[in-house]
Amino acid sequence: MFAGMFPFTVLAVSLKHIAAELGSTETTLAWVVTAPILCSAIALPVLGKFGDMYGHRRVFLLGNCAATLLSFVTAAAWDAYSLIGLRVAASVIGAASGPSSMALIFDAYSPEERTRAMGWWSMMGAGAPALGLILGGPMVQYMGWRMLFILQGVFSLLALVFAWFVLVETARLKVRFDVLGSFLLALGAGCLMFALGQVGELGLNAPWIWGAVFLSAVLVYGFIRVEKKTEEPLLPLEFFSYRNFTAPILSGALQNGAYMGAFILAPFLLQNVFELTLVSTSLFMLLRTLTLTLTSPLGGALGTRAGDRRASMIGTGTIMVSMAVLATGASIEWIVVVGAGLVLQGLGQGLCAPSLNAAVAGAVPPEHLGVATAAKNLFNQVMTAFGIALLAGLYAGGAGFQPAFLAGGVMALLALCAAAFMRKDPPQAPGDP
Repeated sequence: MFAGMFPFTVLAVSLKHIAAELGSTETTLAWVVTAPILCSAIALPVLGKFGDMYGHRRVFLLGNCAATLLSFVTAAAWDAYSLIGLRVAASVIGAASGPSSMALIFDAYSPEERTRAMGWWSMMGAGAPALGLILGGPMVQYMGWRMLFILQGVFSLLALVFAWFVLVETARLKVRFDVLGSFLLALGAGCLMFALGQVGELGLNAPWIWGAVFLSAVLVYGFIRVEKKTEEPLLPLEFFSYRNFTAPILSGALQNGAYMGAFILAPFLLQNVFELTLVSTSLFMLLRTLTLTLTSPLGGALGTRAGDRRASMIGTGTIMVSMAVLATGASIEWIVVVGAGLVLQGLGQGLCAPSLNAAVAGAVPPEHLGVATAAKNLFNQVMTAFGIALLAGLYAGGAGFQPAFLAGGVMALLALCAAAFMRKDPPQAPGDP
């Protein structure tokens, strides 16, 4: 996870630099960040189910092996489109590490220990972007962006060797693979992600956007009909009747959309309004990622002591406040206020993410951990794309930074409401509604 997340923040703040070198535009290069998010979301349920069926250790190692090779190949990208394509391929294949890594951790820890374990897991996921900002910004500026992917490949190779000797295989779910259900869900998610990814360029009134949304709705409806009839569904739909499955998934997706939308927008604010350089922007963004890194274990401890519901509400509420602070800082053009908003964002994410992840795992039987965590990640990816499209679209459309951040605040408020719907006490057994 650390190796996979390392280049993300650096790419977000280096788009102008990379676009100039490759003779492209910032708008085109933005797909280096958004396209992997869109496409990897489609693969998540299938890869999560593969882990349940064939063992999460095997899926994790194979996915990371291919992603490691592609990291080195990406360093040789010759234009903007090859860079985007290689990033998409690496992200889709590497998406296996998401649900499988969570399932491996949940399988290794008891339900009482999972929230604390997810705090450390979240810390590593946040620490990679933090290190990326510290090392990656100066690296891109003085050594070139290609060195970023070479370093990622080295990190990935070390992690792969370590994982080979450490990871223990999980039990396998002996069922047939739901080919039709997987096909319908992948197409439905793909159409929706296409609409979200293109709305910034084509506009909300474009026929292609609404056509893709309509086709997505039809395909998802077909997926639901198939899952109700098949004996061995890709994702058992009864999971959505469990409060501690549906509520944290919705809450996590909404707060993730707000967080990532602001994540993409903040560098534009720092560079266009406060005129910070690439290196200065990278270091300033550390306020958020470093706070998230340091507070993730605190979030795991808070969830263990106070309960996942309360920790989730505190975290999502903090993110809601952070969006208001960012909107205020953008309005009055005080960089100190913007910095406070970034710190609050990192704090909120660190407090709520471990509990939201652990709650989903505790709501389903152990043999379905892979597809359950994949479902959560899928919703996260969809709302991440939506949050980025919404906030960036408001800014690019002339509304400015303040309305964009306030829109993120509304998403965080909805995340808080969803978190409040979680059970006050954890269920006695997985699957207890």
